[in-house]
Amino acid sequence: MYRLKDYRYDLPQDLIAQSPSARRDASRLLCLNRGDGRIAHRVFADLPALLDPSDLLVINDTEVVPARLYGRKASGGKVEILILDPHDGRAAHAREVTRNCMLKAAKRPKPGTRIFFDQGLTAEVVDSREAVHTLRFSSPEPFESILYRIGRMPLPPYIRRNGDGEPGTAAEGGGTPDDRTHYQTVYAARKGAVAAPTAGLHFTPELLARIRERGVTVAAVTLHVGYGTFVPVRVDDIREHRMHHEAFTIPEKTAEAVNLARSEGRRVVAVGTTSVRTLEYAAGPDGRIAPGSGHCDLFIYPGYRFRAVDAVITNFHLPESTLIMLVSAFAGRENVLSAYREAVARGYRFFSYGDAMLIG
Repeated sequence: MYRLKDYRYDLPQDLIAQSPSARRDASRLLCLNRGDGRIAHRVFADLPALLDPSDLLVINDTEVVPARLYGRKASGGKVEILILDPHDGRAAHAREVTRNCMLKAAKRPKPGTRIFFDQGLTAEVVDSREAVHTLRFSSPEPFESILYRIGRMPLPPYIRRNGDGEPGTAAEGGGTPDDRTHYQTVYAARKGAVAAPTAGLHFTPELLARIRERGVTVAAVTLHVGYGTFVPVRVDDIREHRMHHEAFTIPEKTAEAVNLARSEGRRVVAVGTTSVRTLEYAAGPDGRIAPGSGHCDLFIYPGYRFRAVDAVITNFHLPESTLIMLVSAFAGRENVLSAYREAVARGYRFFSYGDAMLIG
């Protein structure tokens, strides 16, 4: 269970969802009993009936920043940039900021290279390393104001859009105006992510209201999802993989709600692998959660003992990804792979804009 190839499965390309369901909660929901591997098929709108009134539902309220930019060098060469740390509350109104970026260009830019964007935004390459580049941005008004106007949503690479990345077109990986809404949860509240916590994309305000009316308590954590979510595991023995770290915050009220639920024997239901990782990272040996902020680099794979989470709502994940390893740790690798095979056979839609699972 520690070999990378143990997490492969066959997925037809046409099952990779390129757009969301017409209505968020109309997506399908595969229910997996992790105890005996039983599977049931529902729709996401059924979720309130599948939760116990005593449950605590924990969501991730991070907000995705439109952190992908398209510009040109002075020579005219095109440059595509993904800002890895797009938001800094202390510098929200700054006109000059320094950010770490991933950069794509026909020729690797050297330090000192200037890049030009729309609306007077420019950048200078300060440092150029193998994968991450440091850029100093300058703008005629607050940087974040321009970023939110001209930036595009940083869709994962398996969601494809037509176009070449020029302003006003839909670039591959850069999203369309609709993606500004679709690739964002309805409860997003704290800027900082460069990828969506996709299990949360299925919720609507109406569905959340029905969940609360049932008696379920809803609490939030924040984990700013980084691009490392999509970085492939490159080692044959997964135990040698080093996880990226992401900024998180657990409010005191959320920690109290989790600790109370656990002390009363009520379920803690985590929405998404990001919520799982945040809660488990902050959990002590007895499962009690400590409030606070920090950086989470917890890698969960089979053999991990869960201390805080009792059920998980999640999407279907890429083969050989850290995310499929996490759900395999929670539900058992054979149970998960069997559920994935059935989902493929039944034509479920996969990945960020795809269907969901409830594992309990």
